[in-house]
Amino acid sequence: MAALIEIERLTKRFAEFTAVDEVSFSVARGEVLGFLGPNGAGKSTTMRMLAGFMPPTSGTARICGADVVAQPVAAKRSLGFLPEGAPTYPEMSVTGFLGFTGRIRGFRGAELDDRVAHAMQLTQLEGVRLQPIETLSKGFKRRVGLAQALLHDPPVLVLDEPTDGLDPNQKHEVRALIRRMAPEKAIVISTHILEEVGAVCTRAIIIARGRVVVDAAPSVLERQGQTLEQVFRSLTLGAPAEAA
Repeated sequence: MAALIEIERLTKRFAEFTAVDEVSFSVARGEVLGFLGPNGAGKSTTMRMLAGFMPPTSGTARICGADVVAQPVAAKRSLGFLPEGAPTYPEMSVTGFLGFTGRIRGFRGAELDDRVAHAMQLTQLEGVRLQPIETLSKGFKRRVGLAQALLHDPPVLVLDEPTDGLDPNQKHEVRALIRRMAPEKAIVISTHILEEVGAVCTRAIIIARGRVVVDAAPSVLERQGQTLEQVFRSLTLGAPAEAA
């Protein structure tokens, strides 16, 4: 099956510091990839380059065949991106912000209204639809960010900490939503919650010091006598971790 996400030798340097060092992987339709690593490993930098928000020093990233640097508009049409912090326009209402996002995506009239309503239904935002975003809890703000990523029903989703700030019931709902969408999309989830990987991900990549050190299904790691927690502990303590 053709990959919807293709990353080849992606590298980002800041002066003498290499944040991401020749990272390569691909994600096919139907895969949910957990993208993990200790703080400072290069996760968010990789995701920002994939989403076209940060230019790479070298290497390439493609979404549905479109290079994120050479063909940024085509790449972003196929991408739903929930960045770290879920930035919005805080003075806007939930409906106003999602409507604004939809108009940027080119939707108008009844189609725009339908897409906004559907995105709010998926993320259970109807009860706060008229509230200014700045008055919402952290969890609701996260759900607004997720709603804008889903609004145009993209084939690729890149989600940075999608359940951050949600209570246990809300986390369960978002994970269930991801599982329902997974067969038709390629999804990358950056998370610090190891149980989330087991709950929704078909594959896990762990990076440390800007390099991929593990790329395997969680079940494969377990058969090898490793767990994500053990790999994380070895990286945090500085012990070597073997690539799967």
